[in-house]
Amino acid sequence: MHDKPQVFGYIEGWLSVVINVFLFGFKYWAGIKSDSVAMIADAWHTMSDSFTSVIILVSFWIASRPADKHHPFGHGRAEAIGAIIIGTLLAIVGLTFFKESILRLQNYQAANFATLAIVVFGISVILKEALAQFSIWAGKKIHSQALLADGWHHRSDAIASGLIVIGALSGVWWIDGVMGIFVSVLILYATYEILKDAVSSLLGERPEPIIEDKIKNLVTNIAPAASCLHHLHMHRYGDHVELTLHIKLPYEMNLKEAHDLATRVEEAIRKGMKVEPTVHIEPRNEAEELNYHPSE
Repeated sequence: MHDKPQVFGYIEGWLSVVINVFLFGFKYWAGIKSDSVAMIADAWHTMSDSFTSVIILVSFWIASRPADKHHPFGHGRAEAIGAIIIGTLLAIVGLTFFKESILRLQNYQAANFATLAIVVFGISVILKEALAQFSIWAGKKIHSQALLADGWHHRSDAIASGLIVIGALSGVWWIDGVMGIFVSVLILYATYEILKDAVSSLLGERPEPIIEDKIKNLVTNIAPAASCLHHLHMHRYGDHVELTLHIKLPYEMNLKEAHDLATRVEEAIRKGMKVEPTVHIEPRNEAEELNYHPSE
């Protein structure tokens, strides 16, 4: 049985897959009937949402697996790897339809928007915004960046569909090519956001200043004798976060005292930050000892 946070992820994932597959079929049919590159591009944008949701389902499953001897920090980064795969596929789709839209403008090729096609895309706006609302709500509730990202992916599709409806109602010959370019750019921007976050997570990110300040306050409260907190590194593996930091202690402090203090610091950080900390201790040299003023 899945725990509650995972249930939200699985519900959002499956709901997204089912709705997006149906919408893709209707949108693609509408695009073919209207001979509209913008509509076909948006249909594939919708299908990409299904792929993203499948990746979320798989990543939730992989990330939930416990740590093993080959992966001592768990499997939380499976989500980032999947996001890179999706981002790459999205980039190919976006570039392909961008090129096709440019050619359509160069050849003065207009689309023949069918009334039923406009209705299909209007319904899509409503459904995709509803999916976005649910995904963002679930993401905030369980603190899942993946669900929040998927929500904004749904919203970008809703915006694209809405613009296509507006363009179709305008009746201008060049509107299909222009909307096709806009949707392609929207796809490429979504690709950039997905890849940026995923790659940054895998490369390792510096903790935000507010997190650094909270850690420094915890260390100062538990170990007033500690100074020069440095080499603060945070490594995220999904929900599992590893934190390493160095502190300097009086050089005359014996090994047991230093070890006990470091252990207390680790316990405080573990409880206060919900991370797995490792504290490395170093002795202050005599010059540092003379300049050390804990009250400052």
